[in-house]
Amino acid sequence: MKLKNMISILVFVVITGNANSSELKPFTSDGCSSFPDGTFQHKLLWRNCCVVHDKTYWQGGTAEQRKIADLELESCVAEIGEPKIAKLMLAGVRVGGSPHWPTKFRWGYGWDYPRGYGELLPEEKTMVGEKWKAFEATIFKDRTIKNPH
Repeated sequence: MKLKNMISILVFVVITGNANSSELKPFTSDGCSSFPDGTFQHKLLWRNCCVVHDKTYWQGGTAEQRKIADLELESCVAEIGEPKIAKLMLAGVRVGGSPHWPTKFRWGYGWDYPRGYGELLPEEKTMVGEKWKAFEATIFKDRTIKNPH
């Protein structure tokens, strides 16, 4: 094998990370991360859009799944009546949400860093379901908060 091919393979492995991580951390959300959760008048106007987006980012997956999640965030914020903010947020998550950044809001942040892109394995999907149910049980045990499902 030529040296160039070996270097390419090594770079690919390092950049994409290990798609098989050990344990998924419990779901957390900081709302819209480094972006405001709403306007001065409506401080939490699009926060729910960000929490839904965080659920997908927490579990990670393929590059295509990330793109879909980012477009859904844009659509959610635009539907609230803030299309310019939606475009700005889309640009932010496309640049800042890469799994290659060691941040608390990167793609796949529920897994150990580095993770990269990759289809979740069946046992990982099971972990996602279990951790999400545990989160829902905690948040919705107070009957004043309604489960949206």
